[in-house]
Amino acid sequence: MNEAESKWNEKLKKFFKDYYWNEILQLANEYPDQRSLSVDFSDIEKFDRGLSKEFLDKPGELIPAAEAALREIDLPVEKEFENAHIRLIKVPNRIPVRNLRSKHLSKFVAIEGMIRKATEVRPRITKAAFECLRCGHVTFVEQNSFKFEEPFAGCEEETCGKKGPFKVLIEESSFVDAQKLQIQESPENLKGGSQPQSLEVDAEDDLTGNVSPGDRVIINGILNSRQRVLREGKSTFYDLVLEANSIERQDQDFDELEITAEDEEQILKLSQDPQIYEKIIASIAPSIYGYENIKEALSLQLFSGVVKNLPDGSRVRGDIHMMLVGDPGIAKSQLLRYVVKLSPRGVFASGRSASASGLTAAAVKDDLNDGRWTIEGGALVMADMGIAAVDEMDKMRSEDKSALHEAMEQQTISIAKAGIIATLKSRCALLGAANPKYGRFDRYESLAEQINMPPALLSRFDLIFVLLDTPNQIMDKKIANHILQSHYAGELFEQREKFPNSEISEAFVDAELEVIEPAIEAELMRKYVAYARKNVFPVMEDAAKRHLIEFYTGLRKTGEGKNSAVPVTARQLEALVRLSEASARVRLSNVVTLKDAKRTTRIVLSCLKNVGVDPETGALDADIIASGTSKSQRDKIKLLRDIIKKVSEKHPGGKAPLEEVYLEAEKEHGIDREQAETNFRKMLSKGDLFKPDQKHIKLVN
Repeated sequence: MNEAESKWNEKLKKFFKDYYWNEILQLANEYPDQRSLSVDFSDIEKFDRGLSKEFLDKPGELIPAAEAALREIDLPVEKEFENAHIRLIKVPNRIPVRNLRSKHLSKFVAIEGMIRKATEVRPRITKAAFECLRCGHVTFVEQNSFKFEEPFAGCEEETCGKKGPFKVLIEESSFVDAQKLQIQESPENLKGGSQPQSLEVDAEDDLTGNVSPGDRVIINGILNSRQRVLREGKSTFYDLVLEANSIERQDQDFDELEITAEDEEQILKLSQDPQIYEKIIASIAPSIYGYENIKEALSLQLFSGVVKNLPDGSRVRGDIHMMLVGDPGIAKSQLLRYVVKLSPRGVFASGRSASASGLTAAAVKDDLNDGRWTIEGGALVMADMGIAAVDEMDKMRSEDKSALHEAMEQQTISIAKAGIIATLKSRCALLGAANPKYGRFDRYESLAEQINMPPALLSRFDLIFVLLDTPNQIMDKKIANHILQSHYAGELFEQREKFPNSEISEAFVDAELEVIEPAIEAELMRKYVAYARKNVFPVMEDAAKRHLIEFYTGLRKTGEGKNSAVPVTARQLEALVRLSEASARVRLSNVVTLKDAKRTTRIVLSCLKNVGVDPETGALDADIIASGTSKSQRDKIKLLRDIIKKVSEKHPGGKAPLEEVYLEAEKEHGIDREQAETNFRKMLSKGDLFKPDQKHIKLVN
């Protein structure tokens, strides 16, 4: 034991016995599977302020001293803590990555941020055994730096003393698990226009393999430096590296969110409230007036249906995908951002700036790990077990949209890039927002024609809401009052914050803020959702099953006639089941009742009436979403094909004059010129027709 260790030894032993005796006994029971003792920094401060200061200023001496003191404690069981570690947590010395300076070198710091990259866990040699190939003597060399050290003085055997050759004996050398991480500043803490800065982290032993990209963490450790090496030689610049001592996770998944006994009591009390649905609706974006039906659907999306892993190995998703389509300026983006805030793992992306690899996964050259190719998860992977919100979905490039198909239905992302073949999980609910092609929504046109999105993608959404901005004097007055009240409350709050000696009293501000206060606080709401998703797995009762079957078959019945459209598909039935399960979870009930089934059929029917209705016939038609062409439109196209065929037979070269076709269509079948032109455009874009010149059309055989 060196001087520094012996100086603090007795004091550290006393600290462990006074504060951590039970934890040490527990560690002794679980050692060597469990090798770390977590020490709360505030306990060291309570015990001795001088000792806590030394831990921050001289961690390179104090942490080995603490580990040495732990090894020397007399235990009632026959165990020796040979490789035990002291992990300091809740360290107050928290510094943003961009504020790290030379004065912090060799100090103990806490860095908060998001894991950007994590290499695979690999063994690192700590003590190398070299066998002299001349005399067979084994020389041990400690490996401390990142450069492999060979026996500098040659063989230790006196009679030999040669400088080699040596062979490394793997079985006699000591190894430790090692992993490199990269931590990046959290995006929400950035000032406008600045790029997030990152820091390299070295993790060893039992700290490895615990975090993955996208996790928000606080890493406590010793800030070290490494000299840059250039082609010309060594540089005067040094790179910063954090030697991790402990890792604390911040935002956990739904099942990792910490719920105390008091929280649980509050949650159970809330679930008994007969007004629970209204309260939850009032807690989603309270600064936005109205939209109760959309907020209700968003709350069901947060709670999610039940994921089913069937005995045959297949998996049925429980996540509910939703789409908001509508006129500009009606708070779609604000709703998206609020839901992302409520979800423990929420990711927000905008369609214009999101590429296929940014949403799914990208193959990148890894600068941490010998320049090999690695996979970096995109937004949908980062939002695993949470909600991914994608705004401006209509502005995405078509090849980027196609990347969403697999992620939405199978909830996996298959990658085959740069020699890496992998499948990543993206078990997230997708919440999308889009604007119609021509700015405003036209209720007399079908949805697929107005949104620049492939029908195959649209059909994967369980719910599609159309938000229309229609002037209405009474409603407009209420919205205007609500908006101005929200702004007024915000102004009062800001003024009180910025001017402490302001005349505005806190009680007055609180009274005005009540309008935009959520009924359930955001933190409690997150815990309520997490508790429901973790502990409630509802089963459908017979009455609810019957109601859903009747609703589904009743809708399908309308499509039984010879020339009728298919009103709904089995996908809508699955959506009904998921929504009913989510509705039961809101009450923390393990039974899906008839009431839940009726609530979901009401929501789904209101969606279908807005989205899945053929504007020409007024009947429900699933093909509008599934294929982009309604049944009535398909019939018209078939008629027009026959007319073109009939007219082209009279003319040489099979060219049909356009005017003659229009006349024939109107006279024989009552299809006016405008409808015929629309359908011709569709046929031209699909490649069924072509125009040899401006006045003629010809069918493609």
